[in-house]
Amino acid sequence: MSFRRSQLSIAALFGALGFQYSTWASRIPAISDRLHLSTAEVGMLLLAAGAGAVISAPLVPKLMAALGSRRLALSAVMVLAAALAGLATAPAYGWLLAVLLIDGVAVGCLNVAMNAQGAALESRSGRTTMARLHATFSGGIFGAALLASAITSMTDAVAAHFAVAGAVLVTAVVAAAAGLLSDEPSSKEPVGRRWARPSVVVVCLGAAMLLATITEGAVTDWSALYLESVGAAEHLLPLGIAVTSGMMLLARLFADGWRDRWGDRAVVVAGSGLAGAGLLTALLVGGAVPALAGFACVGLGMAAVSPCLYVAAARHGAAALTAAATMSTTGLLVGPPAIGFLAEATSLTWGLGAVAVTAWLTVPLVLARPVLAPAAKAGVGDQHVEPLPPGPSSR
Repeated sequence: MSFRRSQLSIAALFGALGFQYSTWASRIPAISDRLHLSTAEVGMLLLAAGAGAVISAPLVPKLMAALGSRRLALSAVMVLAAALAGLATAPAYGWLLAVLLIDGVAVGCLNVAMNAQGAALESRSGRTTMARLHATFSGGIFGAALLASAITSMTDAVAAHFAVAGAVLVTAVVAAAAGLLSDEPSSKEPVGRRWARPSVVVVCLGAAMLLATITEGAVTDWSALYLESVGAAEHLLPLGIAVTSGMMLLARLFADGWRDRWGDRAVVVAGSGLAGAGLLTALLVGGAVPALAGFACVGLGMAAVSPCLYVAAARHGAAALTAAATMSTTGLLVGPPAIGFLAEATSLTWGLGAVAVTAWLTVPLVLARPVLAPAAKAGVGDQHVEPLPPGPSSR
């Protein structure tokens, strides 16, 4: 099977995850109006989705061992498509909570399985691709937003919108299935095994992933309010998110080349350093324009950090990869409110200053132990990323 075919198939999984999330998130107002939900109830819905992803952590290694990443990924996408139908037809608030909890579990499963596929593709082919795969997640979010805008211009019916989106997801699964890397159930991580003490390297990877996603999530969630606090015009407020996410998407299209040239370790160290320095400089200077430049530095610097950490986690097996994915979700959940509490006690400038520190703290974690490859071009295989067990596609 060709590298390009597998790359496109795995990219479809990443795109499907972003697409499904953006689809239901874009219709939260309509769902809320239909069931007359309060702001607090909507917040609980979002928390339920995140909680489901965290709950999936002890389940995923067992499912990976029993099913393999290919079947787990395909099954998870089908569950996500069904979740859209459940959200569109849920008769009461309790049903919404249950559906989003299940949705979160499926997200956790897909997150690990698709990253395992991406890491295995790099290992088998000797070529870097993880950053581009993560870029398709952002592309899926963008595509779903465009679809939502197009459909809502014709009809307000959530059921019609989600039916179309569900069909897109199912089509993506069917198209991607043949190109995914085949694997057999792994015997390295027994299903009956309850818990094993993680190695220092795995702990460092998990902590680095937590800090990296706190940096990404906090800047995205607080950029508009910070711009408002420095007197930016109202039409400039959304540009904080646009600059951060847009720069991240653009950088991920080129980041695999950086990994080839300088290695994952150098890319993570330089990127985290740039993100922290750019953001802190912007906060010290003050004003809207410096802030936008600082947010751009965060998007550029952090773009390749998560992809590199996922590749490194995959070398330690499904449990380590699951831990990395769980830390990623945890960072996105706890980061923004933690910054909010700090800002309430001090100021938003100090809160975002703490975000700059979280970016910098990623550096000693990846340097403390040899968790990342110093030179990716010497061969992605030199990273010893744990491949999927041999399947038909690799024979």
